[in-house]
Amino acid sequence: MKRRLNRTQRNYIIAGLCMILVIMGVGYAAFQSQLKISGTSSISSSWNIQITNIETMLPSDYGSEYPDGYNISEPTYTPTSATFNAGFKLPGSEIDYVVEVSNLGSIDGQVGIANLSCGDNSAIMCYASAMDENPINSEPTNGFNFNYGNQDYSSINFPLKVGEKHYIVIGVYYDDVTEQPTDLDANIKLDLTYEQYKDPNLTGETTLIGGQEVNIVSGGNGLYKDDYEEGKYTYKGTNPNNYIVFNNETWRIISINSAGLIKIMKNESIGNRNFDSRDNDEWETSNIKSYLNDTYLPTITINQDKIVSHTWSIGDVTVRNSDLADQINDENATQSQSASVGMITVSEYLRANTNTEECGNYSLNNTNATTCLTTNWMYNIIPFYEALWTISPHASYSDNVFVVSSYSYYDGFVWYFEVGSTAGVSPVIYLKSDTKLNGTGTESDPYVITN
Repeated sequence: MKRRLNRTQRNYIIAGLCMILVIMGVGYAAFQSQLKISGTSSISSSWNIQITNIETMLPSDYGSEYPDGYNISEPTYTPTSATFNAGFKLPGSEIDYVVEVSNLGSIDGQVGIANLSCGDNSAIMCYASAMDENPINSEPTNGFNFNYGNQDYSSINFPLKVGEKHYIVIGVYYDDVTEQPTDLDANIKLDLTYEQYKDPNLTGETTLIGGQEVNIVSGGNGLYKDDYEEGKYTYKGTNPNNYIVFNNETWRIISINSAGLIKIMKNESIGNRNFDSRDNDEWETSNIKSYLNDTYLPTITINQDKIVSHTWSIGDVTVRNSDLADQINDENATQSQSASVGMITVSEYLRANTNTEECGNYSLNNTNATTCLTTNWMYNIIPFYEALWTISPHASYSDNVFVVSSYSYYDGFVWYFEVGSTAGVSPVIYLKSDTKLNGTGTESDPYVITN
């Protein structure tokens, strides 16, 4: 993160530059030349949230038994206001207005409710709600019900991303009174606020990945402070922005450790292999380690110099371990010799899940597997209807190593295979801490190594 200069520091720097210019002017008075620097600059983004329509919706339009209200005059709108004039004949009659709010710009926004007032007439009532689809044409899947008016709505806001629309429904009705009211009018008012979208999951903290500042989140897809290892950051969620191009292929960033090393895994299996042809679950002497470091590594022909040879956590994992911290300690208790290519541990798969309440350890993940696989991006790397090797051996069976599975009954399970079985292999490597990246990490704009 760049460090801002305070006012005093800026003044000193300006004064220093002026003195340098003066010295140059004196020293080179005999040589005269002019240097001109010209260019243009522009802002490529635009802020443009506006009202784009207003429509009338009557109870009879959706089969309601309530009597229809009516328009005294047709509703109108401008980009910043919508106006209606409603009338009623019978108690219980209603009329609704659907106001379309659109984000026509290139900056994500959010819409807030500043005020909803139904006036002071007890015979005329109002309510409002926001929906993601026009209720005249379809059944909305999500909505925000503001209930009734004359309340504090300052805490209500909802995102309006670029290209999206929301529909604000304002309902006005003649209360089911038993006497003719003396006051026949009411002023209905709904005030909206528009502002740049603020992700509620952002913590306000950032860290550097490849020289780029990345936001730290506390919920949803994104980069999290690791709960178990100091100075480490881990990507979690269904599809976080952790895509990176390496060797002209798509990989994903797993984590960044306290030394700034970027740990990445290939976004697909390189094929099914056995862990070892003998009854051997030891990584150091396994066939799979030899294959990855002796046969596969030479096929990386672009940016191989960015790979750091590193130790790998290869400690035994206890089956159905319900304490992830203990499991991580078990994994880290045994470190391999340094190697350029490895594979994920069991805990790395579990830590990639945002749903820690239902999926936060081995036992929970397997109990709630059908739910857990939907909030873990690593699940999508497992070959269809197969399994993917981890580097973690089973604590109780000397010839078994853990896998993550996509088999029907074991779909989303962290399970274990005999080492002679075959499963998919997704290589994992560490990139040097001084690796420089461009891009935003999305699938369409992945990180790209620039040095």
